[in-house]
Amino acid sequence: MLSYVGDTMSNLLHQTAFFNLTWGNYLMIVIACVFLYLAIKKGYEPLLLVPIAFGMLLVNIYPDIIASPEETSNGVGGLLYYFYQLDEWSILPSLIFLGVGAMTDFGPLIANPISFLMGAAAQLGIYVAFLISIATNLIPGFEGFTPQEAASIAIIGGADGPTAIYLTSKLAPQLLGPIAVAAYSYMALIPLIQPPIMKLLTTKKEREIKMDQLRTVSKTEKIIFPIVVTVLCVLVLPSVAPLIGMFMLGNLFKECGVTERLSDTAQNSLCNIVTIMLGTTVGATAEGKTFLATKTILVIVIGLVAFAFSTAGGVLFGKLMNLVTHGKVNPLIGSAGVSAVPMAARVSQVEGRKYNPSNFLLMHAMGPNVAGVIGSAVAAGYLLLTFGK
Repeated sequence: MLSYVGDTMSNLLHQTAFFNLTWGNYLMIVIACVFLYLAIKKGYEPLLLVPIAFGMLLVNIYPDIIASPEETSNGVGGLLYYFYQLDEWSILPSLIFLGVGAMTDFGPLIANPISFLMGAAAQLGIYVAFLISIATNLIPGFEGFTPQEAASIAIIGGADGPTAIYLTSKLAPQLLGPIAVAAYSYMALIPLIQPPIMKLLTTKKEREIKMDQLRTVSKTEKIIFPIVVTVLCVLVLPSVAPLIGMFMLGNLFKECGVTERLSDTAQNSLCNIVTIMLGTTVGATAEGKTFLATKTILVIVIGLVAFAFSTAGGVLFGKLMNLVTHGKVNPLIGSAGVSAVPMAARVSQVEGRKYNPSNFLLMHAMGPNVAGVIGSAVAAGYLLLTFGK
């Protein structure tokens, strides 16, 4: 009897997660807890970081939660596997763009079209990361990245999670996990990453510049804008239609004045549901035994370099505009040219207020910010056109 009880207890004990975890799982669990701390205690984009961190926590305790049907004994995949399929099919990224479009005000961009150039300059990291990724083929004994993989890694520099997932699912699906985690993690950690770069590249006098109020944009302009952008972008790069199309449709819901219910659903219920599904599945791709491979770590490092160069590109172009306008442009708004909406614009605002309490840069920064969304989607379309099969 005692032997039977002992065997039963031993079997139960060995079925717990403790006997199946590796050091990599424990490390990823610690990282997940750090992310949760930053999100909950520090307030670093909790809507993104909490589901990502919790998905990371779950998969490193119970990997089967994202297992495919072929990997399970009963032929039924894990819960997050089916959510993850929606990532691979580009459904969730497109729906996120619909919600973001419904929350976006293009007024600052329309009022100050030069913001388009700032948004373009802030895509610098995409091209730097692509060159670095290709250069890994020159490392002796290391199997470098293919052009398709390099293009997918490069898009992290756009600081646009949905676009990164969209492009990677088509060019390098084997890297979808680390690229998605890198893109969304860096987006959420913008308040940590960007300020040191902004401070390094600007003077105290430049950071104190107070910008003039933007002109009022008419309702007609706001209605026409998403239609024109959709036509132009999709005609030139048809492959970006799912992203640009949904982004501009969401914005049209907001601005046309006759689809309030659709706009409200896209901004709130739909966007919240998709964020939960997308965030948890992105986090669940960070399973210890696969995530801590050399290539995966290199993706994360190159992604950080890309993000830093994109921030620097925007700030440096802001300095150029400050020079051209004889001191009327605060270079800090250039950092918002990365397409993390509205996080990057808020960082510009916070940093500007530190040096001039009367400064209000948020609306000025929103111009480059939304331009960056369009810019990163266009860059993804170009990369897909160039390296797609």
